[in-house]
Amino acid sequence: MKELFDNVSNDFSKMVTKKYSTSFSMAVNMLSPKIRADIYNIYGFVRFADEIVDTFHDFDKKQLMSHFEKDYYFAKEHKISLNPILNSFQQTVNRYNIPDEMVQAFLKSMKADLHKTEYNTKEEYDEYIFGSADVVGLMCLKVFVNGDEAQYLELKDAAMRLGSAFQKVNFLRDLKDDFELLNRSYFPNIDLGKLDAASKQLIIEEIEEDFEFAYNNGILKLPVEAKFGVYMAYRYYRRLLSKLKNLPSEKIMDTRIRISNSMKINLLARSYVKYKLNII
Repeated sequence: MKELFDNVSNDFSKMVTKKYSTSFSMAVNMLSPKIRADIYNIYGFVRFADEIVDTFHDFDKKQLMSHFEKDYYFAKEHKISLNPILNSFQQTVNRYNIPDEMVQAFLKSMKADLHKTEYNTKEEYDEYIFGSADVVGLMCLKVFVNGDEAQYLELKDAAMRLGSAFQKVNFLRDLKDDFELLNRSYFPNIDLGKLDAASKQLIIEEIEEDFEFAYNNGILKLPVEAKFGVYMAYRYYRRLLSKLKNLPSEKIMDTRIRISNSMKINLLARSYVKYKLNII
């Protein structure tokens, strides 16, 4: 009856995704049913690790992260865990041969959030983004291409750039909470207490370059099972970036930009028309 437990675990990862991110779950729902569960499984794993370092302030975060990592490796080796999130994630890791280097890079960035508060060089910044976002894009790409190594290598750089863009938008959107509540500053050589228009523009331009590369070299070339769902996530984050771009720099620390449910539905409808007309 392991199959029943695996199905329950997959359902749990799906529920976690829907509870924590209506936007991401909407995008996942636009993927082919054949790959949705695996993307939910990836999200559940990275979401729980992120929750440990960002929200469990009344607990020993280092100890929780250590147990989480050890339990994952037990699950991966034995192909089972009584933690539904880890049980579902190990299914996806083993099914698509997701390299351990990706999981290790992700966990390294998460563990850095336990003690590191500033990223003073571009090298530190890039390494953190690689682990916290780029490798998540690569894990998803492993699912999307379903073992086609040539296609994976062709789309790899674009997947990383899209992951980077998503993460940088999150950084910009969450500046207030990261800086004031978590005492973190990810952007190197920028005084978040005095974010000016020029510094903000440099960040915006960097994100727009990532988006352009990811769209032209990745999204347009994705397998049909994945293209529309990834495009929806891209459109959502582009809209967030547009709102951030129009917000005066001095207001970013006072406002957390959101996309309304009505705007999400509007984005979905217009994106679907473009997709059906083969504009993307």
